[in-house]
Amino acid sequence: MSPRPKLVLVGQLSTYPWVFEAAERAGIDVILVPRGDDTTESAGRAAGVVELLPLDIEGNPEAALAALADRYRQEPFDGIMAGNEQAVPFVARAAKELGLTGLTEEAATVVRDKRSMRQHLRDAGLGAPGFVLIDHPDDWADTLTLRFPVVVKPANGHSSFGVIRVDDKDGIEQAVTRTCKLVEAHLGADDGLAPEAGVLVEEYLDGPEISAESLIHRGKVRVCAISWKGELTGPYFQETTLRAPAQLPAEIIAAVEAEVIGAHHAFGVTDGTTHTELRLVGGVRPVLLEMGARIGGGGYMAHLAHVSSGIDMAVDALRVHLGLEPLCWSEEPVPAGHAAAFQVPVGSGGRIKQIHGLEAVRTDPRVDYLVQTMGPGSLMRPYPDFSGYPVIVLSRHESDAEAEAHRAHLARTLYVEYEEQDSRA
Repeated sequence: MSPRPKLVLVGQLSTYPWVFEAAERAGIDVILVPRGDDTTESAGRAAGVVELLPLDIEGNPEAALAALADRYRQEPFDGIMAGNEQAVPFVARAAKELGLTGLTEEAATVVRDKRSMRQHLRDAGLGAPGFVLIDHPDDWADTLTLRFPVVVKPANGHSSFGVIRVDDKDGIEQAVTRTCKLVEAHLGADDGLAPEAGVLVEEYLDGPEISAESLIHRGKVRVCAISWKGELTGPYFQETTLRAPAQLPAEIIAAVEAEVIGAHHAFGVTDGTTHTELRLVGGVRPVLLEMGARIGGGGYMAHLAHVSSGIDMAVDALRVHLGLEPLCWSEEPVPAGHAAAFQVPVGSGGRIKQIHGLEAVRTDPRVDYLVQTMGPGSLMRPYPDFSGYPVIVLSRHESDAEAEAHRAHLARTLYVEYEEQDSRA
């Protein structure tokens, strides 16, 4: 490898700084394949980026792969990594073709399909809720065999897009139809649902939600951080807060880690980084909801892991995709405090008139990052649709109690005012 290795980063939004800053810390040059909603100006300014390589990986993946291979032949690079959920299958395929470190295509297919994840978990003897897959809205009656309440969600969705809780059988047809329409509009084909873009309906699990951030190198899994997301009961599952480390008894932490490690083996994930979401059924029993084979939160979950565990997860993720051993395999990490993330709620949605409270957050010494992705004039779609979070705040604290108090303060003072109405919901 060259003194400064080069890594192709596919689909990482340039306004999210965490992975780019990690590349700069680690002395890694980034060849960025920008997202379709990014701008050339912003992408070119991102830390560590030495080259922009526009590829249409969603519209024409075959041509994109051919162009990437041609770029590799002209001047080889040392690794490739996915920056968002949709890029995972393309990156796995590219890594295989170019002989680089990454997921197998089979593993990439599993972690992009919640139905496949459920089946692999069951086959491995791990926990999974009852479920059915809906390929067409008219098949909604297939769900009546499940125990209600249930959750309707896209089989290959992201964030909380299209996710709806349904409490009884009277509401299931409407919810399935609604999610199917969202999938058709954003994930499917013009003539109906694409085969890989069905709708999953699964039994609702009662209990708080947590997430686990992991590094995987040559089959060895390390759970770097476990974050507390709290009680998300629906009907829509808008995520607004995370705190790390989660304040859980040692035996529950051990059970979570065992479940997460088992899931990696079940899915065939042997190299990379993952963001895993779980429910603690009854507050004690971890059951996996889904796993994404990339850094969660657009990259900010790596920052929460870094603060709360001392593991520089973004740097180590880049190293893994370069074929290198993570630093945390041999170094003893030192936690720096309690980390928190607050994502300003979308509420009722509409056209943004003003975001209140930004200046106070900018001058708050507890805040590490304030990332604003939208401003006045931007149109926010309410849940169960998803158009992103307008503001993300990452902070650090001396205790979990202080982190929770800060979250409550932000919930009162940092909010979106829409042109038609003011929503703090």
